[in-house]
Amino acid sequence: MKILLIEDEKDLADALTAILLKNNYSVDNAYEGEYGLDCALTCIYDLIILDVMLPKLDGFAVLAHARGAGITTPVLMLTARGETRDKVAGLEAGADDYLPKPFAIDELLARIKALGRRKGEYLAGGEHNLGNNRLFNPMSLELKTESGTVNLTLKESQLLELLLSHRNTYTSKDMIIEKLWSYDADVVDSHVESQVSLLRKKLSAACPALSIKASRGVGYRLEGLDDV
Repeated sequence: MKILLIEDEKDLADALTAILLKNNYSVDNAYEGEYGLDCALTCIYDLIILDVMLPKLDGFAVLAHARGAGITTPVLMLTARGETRDKVAGLEAGADDYLPKPFAIDELLARIKALGRRKGEYLAGGEHNLGNNRLFNPMSLELKTESGTVNLTLKESQLLELLLSHRNTYTSKDMIIEKLWSYDADVVDSHVESQVSLLRKKLSAACPALSIKASRGVGYRLEGLDDV
């Protein structure tokens, strides 16, 4: 796995790089946001570890620009900020996981392995026909329509695939957290709500007949498949 580490604390970045190399990961370093974004836009990385507090361009801006450019590489945000609002902001910008400082190295390595494992698990399926010449491709994280292609983040793709696999029933928030983040992740219901909201917007643009129905205390269900 090739990792891009965007971290401005050089001593920490160098220490993490040494640990990752020892665990057989390939690592490139960026010590500020603008250069980190340039690296991310090359599309050569399997995972990006991204600090929030960066010079020149902060982590939220780096992530927003990368996702806006269609970069779907999984992103693990690494930051001293631990408040829920900051975690939600990162997830809404397109992060796939969030690890506050200080952290245990074993936990960082576990998060990296989990992202890689879940990516392989979710992207194993083929294309899904959503009707009316609309296709969902979890391998490329794309919604393809006659008018163009809508890019999904890894989490949006995982959520859509999960809802499709449970199309005849509701999927609970607990199940979504387990499948997308795992129970050991520091995730709350608002993270799920943010991901559902983001996916709704993209489905509305690409597949207007499809919608995500919410039932309080029950979960979410994908509706409209029988109408397309």
